[in-house]
Amino acid sequence: MNASEYKSSEKTPFVVVLDNIRSQSNVGSVFRTGDGFRIEAIYLCGITAQPPNREIQKTALGATESVSWKYFSETKEAVQELREKGYQILSVEQVENSKKLGEFIPDFSKKTALIFGNEVKGVQQEIVNLSDYTIEIPQFGTKHSFNISVTVGILLWEMYRLLKK
Repeated sequence: MNASEYKSSEKTPFVVVLDNIRSQSNVGSVFRTGDGFRIEAIYLCGITAQPPNREIQKTALGATESVSWKYFSETKEAVQELREKGYQILSVEQVENSKKLGEFIPDFSKKTALIFGNEVKGVQQEIVNLSDYTIEIPQFGTKHSFNISVTVGILLWEMYRLLKK
């Protein structure tokens, strides 16, 4: 499938929201993973870099041409737009009352927005508060988080798997 065919193909009903991601390589990796799961779009928010960008392109390998994207100066604006369009809002963050991935069952009668936060600070608390749910990936080692690009891959795979079940 080329980029033009991708643009006109049926999409998986997921939007990835990047909340102030510092690393341009991580942004590129998210584009590439998003392409692999044929997601609807990526919303780039705050300090998150935008295409065209040489560093993003190194890891995106052309996925910025296939995956639709939109920029918002504030993540809250992206969440408001998605809510108005009927999306369920899921923040991926380790917080009190978060649901463990594997135990969470999404409502696939609605499209899904997955919010991923800054590499150091995570998803902004204001955005967590606006979310319908928070999800976390169980951790079993000495580190307490995965790189954002890995987290996006894990979440998109699990959501895709559940959707197709």
